[in-house]
Amino acid sequence: MRVFVLSLLAASGFAATGVVHTADVDLGFETFGDSGQPVIVANGGPGLSHVYMMQNDVWPRLAHGRRIVFYDQRGTGASTRVSDGAPQTMEAQVADLEAIRAHFRFAKFALVGDSYGGVLAMAYAAAHPEHVEKLVLSDSAAPALKDTVHVLQQVFPDVMEKRSTDPKQQLVEHFSMLFYSEEKRDAYLAKATDLGSAPGVGAAVNRAIRSLDLTPELPKFAFPTLVITGRYDMNVAPITAWKIYKAIPGAKFVVFAKSGHLPSYEEPDKYVLVLNDFLGN
Repeated sequence: MRVFVLSLLAASGFAATGVVHTADVDLGFETFGDSGQPVIVANGGPGLSHVYMMQNDVWPRLAHGRRIVFYDQRGTGASTRVSDGAPQTMEAQVADLEAIRAHFRFAKFALVGDSYGGVLAMAYAAAHPEHVEKLVLSDSAAPALKDTVHVLQQVFPDVMEKRSTDPKQQLVEHFSMLFYSEEKRDAYLAKATDLGSAPGVGAAVNRAIRSLDLTPELPKFAFPTLVITGRYDMNVAPITAWKIYKAIPGAKFVVFAKSGHLPSYEEPDKYVLVLNDFLGN
């Protein structure tokens, strides 16, 4: 695998973008920080790029003393060059994450999974526990997608009934229901005009993993694990996070009392404090 560094930016240390080439896909990545504790972040969706997580300065702040790697999952964002017939199975996505790890030569790293990315992170941790130093599951979907508790329909019946048929507008409407604070919601939506949505990819991933159940793997996790939830997360209700926390031996559980599905955006100072404390800085 080769990497071509596309740009260098100044932001809390060093930031860079590049590409890891595999047989199936060219995986675009973005890094923050240039040395220290290695961290890889798996974003949510499925069918979104990591850009939705980059709407404030949380990750550059967390990059002090760390090297944080984001990458776009196959078919999204900077990873749209995918071979014909390449699968969207969880095995394929775990292999992509492993390719990112191998490129950076991280023997062990902290793995952060956000929303759907939490399922990918759990799958990777089950397949490659030898590489996981610590695990963070932030408002993660359930280890079996069918067990994820959504309450959007019950809380936002008016929005759900009038949803647009346009995929781009549907995404805006979906994100409008993810916040505790109306002010934070409006600020986020005003800034995040393009979230890198690939609805076809999202649908393909959901089809490929609909029968996946990682529940039996969770009691085997022997690495420190932090489970985060927003108290007012209507997309993935806190009971989902609670059940994950109870299934993983020795896990830590933290509730963000003034957040919906995106506590890193709604309570950024607390998010940085909690992750710094857990990751060890």
